[in-house]
Amino acid sequence: MQHTVVERELELRLILSPERSIPVPARLCYHSDDPYAVHVAFHINSEHPVQWTFARELLVEGVFRACGHGDVRVWPTKVAGRSVVLMALTSPGGDALLEAPAAQVSAWLERTLRLVPPGSEGERLGLDDGLADLLAATPADDLWLWDPWPSDESQDSKGGE
Repeated sequence: MQHTVVERELELRLILSPERSIPVPARLCYHSDDPYAVHVAFHINSEHPVQWTFARELLVEGVFRACGHGDVRVWPTKVAGRSVVLMALTSPGGDALLEAPAAQVSAWLERTLRLVPPGSEGERLGLDDGLADLLAATPADDLWLWDPWPSDESQDSKGGE
């Protein structure tokens, strides 16, 4: 099965206070071979981007209504008349509130949903094929079935004394 990647570069806003925010370049990434997850890379002033992975379903729902708990919470709102999606991220290293343009996030999500419709994610994982491969007999299995040390009973049945 061919795997496809859907990416989108966009500029988020890191909310520092109600009056202040700074731009944060980011990349949304979806892999059809990891169909339940979305990946977000935040390009901050560091050698490597900050990576977050969470459920695609969470982001899809968060475009329409508040959802999530714990480390990732997502909800829609309006800021200065613009529709945005807010993402609150919590980690041991700190907390961040990020604002994303709702239209760009929605358009990207729509592409992922056309690629792998909701409810069909499990088909993409190849679990049945992987399980069949795992359980398939191999030539080495015959070694486990052969008894290198026959019991005394099996020798007696050969007509011993």
